[in-house]
Amino acid sequence: MNSDELIRELGGKLPKSLAKDLVVDFIQLRRDVASETLGRSSPGKFIETVVQVLQFLDTGTYEKTPKIDDYLRNIESRPSTLSDDLRITLARVARANYTLRNKRNIAHKADIDPNIYDLKYLLSSSQWILSEIVRQILTNDMKTAGNIIEQIQIPVTPMVDDFEGKSVVLKAGSTEDELLILLFHYFPEYTSVSQIHLDMNRRPPSTISHIIKSTYDKRFIDGDRQKGFKLTSTGYKEAINRIQK
Repeated sequence: MNSDELIRELGGKLPKSLAKDLVVDFIQLRRDVASETLGRSSPGKFIETVVQVLQFLDTGTYEKTPKIDDYLRNIESRPSTLSDDLRITLARVARANYTLRNKRNIAHKADIDPNIYDLKYLLSSSQWILSEIVRQILTNDMKTAGNIIEQIQIPVTPMVDDFEGKSVVLKAGSTEDELLILLFHYFPEYTSVSQIHLDMNRRPPSTISHIIKSTYDKRFIDGDRQKGFKLTSTGYKEAINRIQK
């Protein structure tokens, strides 16, 4: 997912600080699901930003420290300019997220510790929330909105960990397995050859170059050394098969 593009598009309709916070916390949640890491991301911060976005879309202003549960619980009964999609449906989904965050020992002590299933649910519902916000605010450019939503909805592979500027396949088998899983992680964007070499730097450079050529010859990937490579539809299906194995 191109987070800079998403921040830029949202920043055209929202305060840039809100757009950045929304995307950064969402991306962190995706990364935690990918690496099956509990307790690092902050689903509550994401929902807090969602509340601020709703406030801004409704009134043109937002609170620095909103009372999140109170706002989401009472939004349906107060006068609002928001559509029912945002005021009722999205608000209820957001409150469910915030409730799970509070009751699963994510932000406070509780009887039940958080688990990967909680994290996957929080990501799935956050994908829907962010997609709905994009759909609602980019009404003048539905093609762009559709492209962004498609990226938001890409399934997360719990086999890749993101570091600063680098992605590492955690459960790599063959070099071809690693390349396909890596490009699946970046899909649908093209990935530069230099990025592939950086991410797969545990392999000899000559091995990486050879596997790029062989997967290209198999039509699993397409592109070139100038713009980079990405999975074809055949390669996408093959990557899923490798992941499932």
